[in-house]
Amino acid sequence: MTTTSAAAAVLYEVNGPVAILTFNRHEQRNRLNPDAMALTRAHLASAVADEAVRVIVLTGDGNTFCSGADLAAAVNADGVGAGGANFAGSGPAELVLLLKALLDCPKPTIARIQGHVAAGGTGIVASCDIAIASADAKFAFSEVRLGLAPAVISVVCLAVMNRRDAQELLLTGDRVDAARVLRAGLITSVVASESENPGALDDEVNRYAAMFAKCGPQALVHTKELLRRVPTLPRDEAFDWTSEFSAGIFASAEGIEGMTAYLAKRPPAWDKTTP
Repeated sequence: MTTTSAAAAVLYEVNGPVAILTFNRHEQRNRLNPDAMALTRAHLASAVADEAVRVIVLTGDGNTFCSGADLAAAVNADGVGAGGANFAGSGPAELVLLLKALLDCPKPTIARIQGHVAAGGTGIVASCDIAIASADAKFAFSEVRLGLAPAVISVVCLAVMNRRDAQELLLTGDRVDAARVLRAGLITSVVASESENPGALDDEVNRYAAMFAKCGPQALVHTKELLRRVPTLPRDEAFDWTSEFSAGIFASAEGIEGMTAYLAKRPPAWDKTTP
């Protein structure tokens, strides 16, 4: 197990095949500032580079997963937009880099939503492959109630949410429960709150991590590439590309090992096929 200093804005821990990134500014409700987002990207890169890591979990400390932009840094004492290293300056660009890093991450990502989520935090949730929330978590696209707009996060949230639900939630800024955003398509599942069933959230995260661990590492990379690319292609171009892509996968060391293990009725030895 490896960890970072407890003073860091984002903690990094590796526990077996799971890397855990924890937003660690609970006194500030885990608000995002450019430094924290850059550190999150650095931790993601470390997890991707670590061959032992099979899945990456993002979560928060305290009663908040992530409450979005650090607004105190976005205006100065006179209420005027502040430039420089904050959300009025480099913040949106840094958020774009973070969301792209999550979307392009070759390893499966899980949002472990133990607390409340708002604004930019919903963008992080939408950018993860799997999003699991405790039943007592609350969600809000709060920008409109602050005279702002959910601009950057709309790119990732609109890609996963149902249109009518997105219109309601983004336009009203209403604070809703986990069951509501589950129906909207923002998250994958909801589990019992900690008070009702201690450990339910971790149990569900671990269940997904165990499923990913059974899969070929490169197969997951390839499947994530399909999920990203195929929806952007015209039908015939998609068939042309996937046909060639599939042939290469069938001929790969991992593909051969997986098929051989299946026919021999034995577990595949993925560690022997690592490029």
